[in-house]
Amino acid sequence: MFSALCLASGVTLAAEFDLSGLPRYVPPRQEAGTIRIFGSDLAGMVRVWEQGFRRYQPGVRFADHFPSSDAGIAGLVSGVSDLGPQAREQTVVEQLMFHETFGHAAGSVIVATGGYDAEGMADGLVIFVNESNPLARLTLAQLDGIFGAERTGALRGFKWNLKSARSAGRNIRTWGQLGLTGAWAGKAIHTYGYAPTGMSQFFQLNVLRGSDKWNPNFREYVESGTKMIADDDRAMAGGLHQMLARELSHDPYGIAFGVLSQASGVTGVKTVALARSPSGPYVAPSPRSFQDHSYPLSRNIYIYFNRAPGQPLTPCVREFLRYIVSRQGQEAVERKSSYLPLDAALARAQLRRIGGAGAH
Repeated sequence: MFSALCLASGVTLAAEFDLSGLPRYVPPRQEAGTIRIFGSDLAGMVRVWEQGFRRYQPGVRFADHFPSSDAGIAGLVSGVSDLGPQAREQTVVEQLMFHETFGHAAGSVIVATGGYDAEGMADGLVIFVNESNPLARLTLAQLDGIFGAERTGALRGFKWNLKSARSAGRNIRTWGQLGLTGAWAGKAIHTYGYAPTGMSQFFQLNVLRGSDKWNPNFREYVESGTKMIADDDRAMAGGLHQMLARELSHDPYGIAFGVLSQASGVTGVKTVALARSPSGPYVAPSPRSFQDHSYPLSRNIYIYFNRAPGQPLTPCVREFLRYIVSRQGQEAVERKSSYLPLDAALARAQLRRIGGAGAH
């Protein structure tokens, strides 16, 4: 039932979004120079943006090196790049090494929204339960209670934050604590999800408030074929798709976080709506709720840069970033990528972060 209702593979997003409210890029003047880019090609989007930008700024050239998303911050720290695209948030180590090198945090611009149900496109996270489970909605605080554990604090960036502390009294370990009654009330909650990856890091930042303390019964899965599985363990590797199909679909008391693409073809599971607070709104996962970020666990795609506090970006870099978050740049995302384009409010917020002029 789930796959038929929610996972029509290869959802067509053309004309799904109204981008008319995004500012158009208009070059204030012609720039010349070379922009060095080191990191992820963001599934080909960096080159698409470069090609589109050259129509407005033919004097700007690009020197591209795309080893992986894990190299963006390293390129900035080593001084070999001006821009570091990464399809994820920075890790603690990346934040710390950048700050220790330059004395300030890396700058960043959100250049797209993560995918909806496209594998490998930094999809937003969804919460799965067995389809027999009557639960229909959860808050982020309830998710913290289910998947997390008591803590004295947690990391915010690379600094310890006492405001993230919580007691064991806020643990949620039975379905009755979520309001389920009858035979459900005393049943233990079984938790499933990703082993350490960008997905689990995102969950920790946005649900566990930066904590790395998990429910002791949390069962971790890494996708088959990934470089993260030791060679000796590959024969026994079970990915999230297999977990959903073989375990959660047969476990009425289970709950998992994952991405929609991993549930393709799986029956016997369903998603639940999420809210940032008990007052709501409770929002179901959909292309539109991911794109406008009304869904609490939609993700962002970033380009990082080195800008000292109070200092402007170089003109070439500034104009390229302004083009990316403009209407033309985001229309290219909608046409060419399984990422989702920015909505107008988020695009304008990024333009304010970039500074300068050039979009109207």
